[in-house]
Amino acid sequence: MQVKRNVIVLSCITAFAVALFAVLGSFATKAHASVPENFLTDNDEIVPAAADSPAVYFTANINPAGLMSVYEALGLQASGKVAVKIHTGEPGNPHFLDPNLIKDLVQKVNGTIVECNTVPGSRRANAAAHYQVAKNHGFTAIAPVVILDESADISIPVSGGKHLKENFVGARINEFDFQVVLSHFKGHPMGGFGGALKNMSIGYASSAGKSWIHSAGKTKNTGWRSDSQNAFLESMAEAAKSVADKYKGRILYINVMNNLSVDCDCLSSPAKPTMANIGILASLDPVALDKACVDLAYAAKDGKDIIGRIESRNGLLTIDHAERIGLGSKAYRLITK
Repeated sequence: MQVKRNVIVLSCITAFAVALFAVLGSFATKAHASVPENFLTDNDEIVPAAADSPAVYFTANINPAGLMSVYEALGLQASGKVAVKIHTGEPGNPHFLDPNLIKDLVQKVNGTIVECNTVPGSRRANAAAHYQVAKNHGFTAIAPVVILDESADISIPVSGGKHLKENFVGARINEFDFQVVLSHFKGHPMGGFGGALKNMSIGYASSAGKSWIHSAGKTKNTGWRSDSQNAFLESMAEAAKSVADKYKGRILYINVMNNLSVDCDCLSSPAKPTMANIGILASLDPVALDKACVDLAYAAKDGKDIIGRIESRNGLLTIDHAERIGLGSKAYRLITK
């Protein structure tokens, strides 16, 4: 009788344990449901996607050594006359990339820092003022600076575009053999987020070219106005592709995820960052790079504000359209350094 009672008790305990593990397993699946496919949180490990997916290298070390490590991991050495495309930052905005952070990399590649003018209304809307901003923000102290459209712009072709057949960039881009697209990843009041794709499109566009992208190829003199948000987002992807095509095999991309405000470096009074710094990422594929940064923002416990900014502007459309037109891949392997 006692044996039978023990068997019944043991059976009940076993059944309870099985049910408990099932519930916990279900909860764990739900708890990780919003984590991107490329991340495995159980052991703080990162698992690879398909073996042929583009590599995106990641370091949590936001310092000169960390920046150098992801650059070297790419295996593509910047050579010839090298342009390093950054955002010089609007006066009053403290969130642009620190010259002390990028100095070692810029000097290693013997780079020239390049930018283009903005539309009227900004303190970077003409070359003389823009050069002064670059000096005030410390960039001329670490390398030569060239405003690509200081005197003229040129048209470069857009292949496979839905809205654009040509893109207008600063004419001095032709002086350079290689492009390092060094971007500060953050939110953006119009694009939802700014990363490599925005830096390649709006960033290389001349003052008039910026209006061309915003208007989806209709005019070169409307400033920032966009009649169609989706057409603007898709036009950014198309403009970015024209730059990537021009420098195919001679261009690489690095995003720094710090000072993560919902606003861009182009605003004089941006919102304060509401999430912790994440790290530095690099890739030879700008679509994979921006997608990895977006995924990290979505996976962050404190990413609500930037996620809200991205979704309120339909910002993911830029990445989707960039993949559709053949600029790159949304699938990637995230590799820590």
